[in-house]
Amino acid sequence: MTKQIEVAMFGAGRIGNIHAGNVARHPGAKLRYVVDVHAPSAEALAAKHGARVASVEEALADKEVGAVVIGSSTDTHADLIKRAAAAGKAIFCEKPVDLDVERARACAKAVKDAGVTCMIGFQRRFDPTFAALKSRLEAGEIGEAEVLIVTSRDPAPPPASYIAHSGGVFKDMLIHDFDIFRWILGGEAVSVHATGGCPGLPEVAAAGDISHAAVTLRTRSGALCQINTSRRSAYGYDQRFEVLGSKGLLQAGNVRPTQVVAWNEHNISSDKPEAFFLERYRDAYALEIAHFFDALVNGTPVRTTIEDGIKALELAELATQSWREGKALECSI
Repeated sequence: MTKQIEVAMFGAGRIGNIHAGNVARHPGAKLRYVVDVHAPSAEALAAKHGARVASVEEALADKEVGAVVIGSSTDTHADLIKRAAAAGKAIFCEKPVDLDVERARACAKAVKDAGVTCMIGFQRRFDPTFAALKSRLEAGEIGEAEVLIVTSRDPAPPPASYIAHSGGVFKDMLIHDFDIFRWILGGEAVSVHATGGCPGLPEVAAAGDISHAAVTLRTRSGALCQINTSRRSAYGYDQRFEVLGSKGLLQAGNVRPTQVVAWNEHNISSDKPEAFFLERYRDAYALEIAHFFDALVNGTPVRTTIEDGIKALELAELATQSWREGKALECSI
């Protein structure tokens, strides 16, 4: 039997709980440590999965630890990536690598120099419906992809205190959609145009951000992508996209709690979309963690690399600049 990979989990918040549970359920991994500045959260998560609470230094110094999962706050990602790489640990890190492109590039260099695996958590690539659409697109079902339209809307905005330190809507929310753009269309952007505002959400504007945005990207081949996003959607968490090809159209829709549809004399109704990302991408989170450990065991590349993380961050940076300057920007990413 292959020895289980011992894991240190950094972060015991919402996403830390999701990842820790998926690590604990994976037959090839064993959760050894939980690290979090909030001791009660760390203790509760460690107790739940039979792990120990540790400091950053203790977890990284333990030679039995083969991998780290970073699900702590964004401002800790870069430092933990570099320290984990220096300690020779394989790394799974939630997006983004950092809010600053140069710091993210420094992380990539540290990973390369150390020769360790580093996977970035773009879980949408592992969503079964999205992955099925990608497979059918690659099989040529609708010919060449020409237009990608992405709808990405949160049910409600986060607190203003969070928004003020989030890096803005393009880095906080749309970074996933920029990864979808690169993954689905299989090319890089040559131009980016972003616009947005805060209709009905003055508290978001007061925090220095926008609540609604539209981004248009064009690839070298001329394929287009239009992303529309909102921090508020009264009907739930709206996550869908469609691809127009030379021979047809593929759509990937929302996931609902049940697939029951009620028909009566007044209307036809179904469940609203899943409440939020933890529910919507439940399966995707489990599949991406399974992929990470399978790649480590088999010595195969991970699907979402630190370079993918940097590319998406560069697009988010350009979109932010485009919005602020009110014009389209050419890019050579």
